[in-house]
Amino acid sequence: MRRRGLTERFRVLAGPRTGPRPGYPWRPSRSFLALALALPLLMLAGCGGVKIAPQPVLPKALIQPVTARIGFVLPPDQKDYAYNETRAGVPWSVSLGEGQRKLAREVFKAAFLSAEEFQDLDAARRAEGLQGIFEARIEQYSFATARETGGEYVAVTIRYRILLRTPSGDPVDAYTLTGYGTSLASGMSSSAPLDFATRAAMRDAAAKFLTQFPEQPIAKQLASGRPLVAAAASQVAPLATLQAIEVVPVRESRRGHAGTTRPTSPPATLPDVMPGAPPAAAKPTG
Repeated sequence: MRRRGLTERFRVLAGPRTGPRPGYPWRPSRSFLALALALPLLMLAGCGGVKIAPQPVLPKALIQPVTARIGFVLPPDQKDYAYNETRAGVPWSVSLGEGQRKLAREVFKAAFLSAEEFQDLDAARRAEGLQGIFEARIEQYSFATARETGGEYVAVTIRYRILLRTPSGDPVDAYTLTGYGTSLASGMSSSAPLDFATRAAMRDAAAKFLTQFPEQPIAKQLASGRPLVAAAASQVAPLATLQAIEVVPVRESRRGHAGTTRPTSPPATLPDVMPGAPPAAAKPTG
């Protein structure tokens, strides 16, 4: 009797069969679909939300490094940078500090013949023989959950700004670039797809810098052996853009509802050497 009672409750929640005769597949009711979408969020809220600390995995860069000696630093607020948000009652926490340090270390050492990491800007200023100092920071982190993309995938966008300074620390120029990453949603887990999509966005940004920076005039100046020179006083906010800052790349879901987007930023002032659609979704590898 108890088993039959549970079966009847399930049928009431799921809705009646729609086939013309017994045995045909039933069509879930709206209340059933709503519960199915809300259940993962309820479980996440009950277990303390989603907490990840993505660590980028970069393949060996097959590029010719710029023949220059540079230093690089991460500002104090970037070393323990974390993105925290409560969305639909679920707390999300993405710790990016350690991953950011690893990303900067691998990218700069691949991009230049000699790249030395310093604890802070003052330490870099005291170093001898540097041609310039690079300071990397995250400007924006944003994501769209599987629920917001129609239950299909997770999308992440990370916008970076890289400040260039003279060996004495004076500002020279700044570059902004945006990394995109996606991952197919997998079962009841939200942390694994978000972690994978975040690592993909880091990898995308790294690839853009490694392939586009060597073509910039400043890179050619460094390759000639000359140190960077402070920007002219008339240049209040020098800025070169490696990649257009665009909306979060969320496709239209099968149900006809788009995911979360961000306001579009000004177009790039330099051509993008890596045109194309956002990275295709991929299954998490771990």
